[in-house]
Amino acid sequence: MTDLRDVIADQRFEQGFSDPEGQLRAVFADYAVQGTTRVILHVEADPALRGTGAAGQFMQSLAQHARAEGLKLVPRCSYAVAWLKRHPEFSDVTV
Repeated sequence: MTDLRDVIADQRFEQGFSDPEGQLRAVFADYAVQGTTRVILHVEADPALRGTGAAGQFMQSLAQHARAEGLKLVPRCSYAVAWLKRHPEFSDVTV
């Protein structure tokens, strides 16, 4: 796993994970900016990572990043909505 990156120019958070064969693959979230709020529009994992838990690890990294940076998250993507509902310990970073 690599560190979460905020690619500001692309309005995208991304993180790399090794797939079952050891290849580095990405999970990313596209977002819209509203001040200190990031509206999570879409979360996607490389097909080779699906079912490995990488997307959940990514969401945890994203929520921890938001907390550390004083950002709020507004999930619009169904995966992000579901993940954040299952993890009330990050309710302080959601709007």
